[in-house]
Amino acid sequence: MVVLGLGGSLAPVPAAAEEPKAPLVEWGQCPDDVVAEAAPTELRCAAVPVPLDYADPEGEQIDLTVSRLAAADPDKRRGVLMLNPGGPGGSGLALSALLVARGLPSSVTDRYDLIGMDTRGIGHSAPVGCGFTTDSPYYSNIPPYAADDAAVTAQAKVAEQAAEQCADNDHDGRLRHLTTANTARDLDRIRAALGEEKTSYLGYSYGTALGAAYASMFPERADRIVLDSNIGDTHLDRDGLRRYAFGMEQTLPDFAKWAARRHDSYGLGRTPHQVRASYLTMAGTLDKAPVAGIDGSLFRLLTFGHLFKQTQYPQLAQTWQAILEGDETALRGLPAAQGKGVDGAPSPTDNALTVFLSVTCNDVEWPEDVSTYRRGVAEDRERYPLFGAATANITPCAFWPHAPAEPPVKIDTKGPRNVLLLQNRRDASTPYQGGKMLREKFGNRARLVSVDDSGHGVYVLGDNSCALNTTTRYLVEGEMPTKDAFCHADERALEPRAEPGAVRHV
Repeated sequence: MVVLGLGGSLAPVPAAAEEPKAPLVEWGQCPDDVVAEAAPTELRCAAVPVPLDYADPEGEQIDLTVSRLAAADPDKRRGVLMLNPGGPGGSGLALSALLVARGLPSSVTDRYDLIGMDTRGIGHSAPVGCGFTTDSPYYSNIPPYAADDAAVTAQAKVAEQAAEQCADNDHDGRLRHLTTANTARDLDRIRAALGEEKTSYLGYSYGTALGAAYASMFPERADRIVLDSNIGDTHLDRDGLRRYAFGMEQTLPDFAKWAARRHDSYGLGRTPHQVRASYLTMAGTLDKAPVAGIDGSLFRLLTFGHLFKQTQYPQLAQTWQAILEGDETALRGLPAAQGKGVDGAPSPTDNALTVFLSVTCNDVEWPEDVSTYRRGVAEDRERYPLFGAATANITPCAFWPHAPAEPPVKIDTKGPRNVLLLQNRRDASTPYQGGKMLREKFGNRARLVSVDDSGHGVYVLGDNSCALNTTTRYLVEGEMPTKDAFCHADERALEPRAEPGAVRHV
């Protein structure tokens, strides 16, 4: 590791401080961009002050912006449901409106105030930025595919430069305070500011790590917890990032089957095996000769991103078709194939990239030796040929200027049995293994609902009736499955498959 600054304090930080003396939340107009994103749903927003450094709770304060969609039926209201879209780095202020637009049941919106937020460092909550521009060599938090050993060494220079850039632009010293543990403490401050004794929680993707941390740090204040598309722990480490490649191996076959059935339209292969072979051939060809600015690394990355939802398959098929046919004109006109800019303007993703790096690098130690990544790339290129040499590649965490201020949050197995885990069997970024890992760590506190589906996101964001009904019953009635459950892909299977038995109310 190249040490660019002092590490964080190693002094222990209490998980639960005394009840904060936060002012009552004063709801008002949301920022204009949130209003536009949430329309036609109308939200109210407010600021909640929290300590920048919980080791110095009376020191510098930052304001977190939160949103509220009030419970539609005050007579049925049971509390608040905090929401997180994942990331780390995703804005959640308009998430309640998105879920409503996607069909969040009225039985849920009747009973809960839906609380969205930009967590610390994001958007309207003391935002941070490393100063990445549209032509920065660092433009994705998933490293580029390393076609050979030399590519890892080249990426190490890019990663080191990105870490140095973050250190140079951290003028107010905020980056080292962006951690999952601190964000979980923020959730509890927000709960107190809302005047609630407990809070329920729905988190997606990285939001499962945050929710797992909150349920472990504040088990007595965690009401009904739903963790959807789990990364497997309270933090993302190198092993977690490498699992992305395993997830792509599990998920690409769904696209391959879809494309094979449409061979006469797209010409990507008559069988799933042929479609996979087309991918590997195109990737290798683009490694040597990019087309319309798309090289092999970008091709692999955009394919990975378009496996998140089956609704994105047609756009991905168009892109593959244009590459196979060498149609640069068509390729430049496809949204899926748009690369990074070249004008040096501030990157619209600078904030998200910065928060992802800060939280990921601050939460846990990453290997420092470049040779460790060279070995990992060589291993995963063979184990996971679709994407392994990307996700095992070196990241700026190897050169991050701050050591973790505290150990990662440990899963608490002794709290109330109130954690419902949702996991698709095939998910590129949060493979099924993540759900099984978190289920094992929570023990009897959790139940896992496995869904025979493909894509990222289950509750409301997916299209499985069984998973929708199971989760809604839990949020509304407190009915937790007696045992781990399996939801078939068949829409007629409206109930999870499990041994008969009474449900447990939570």
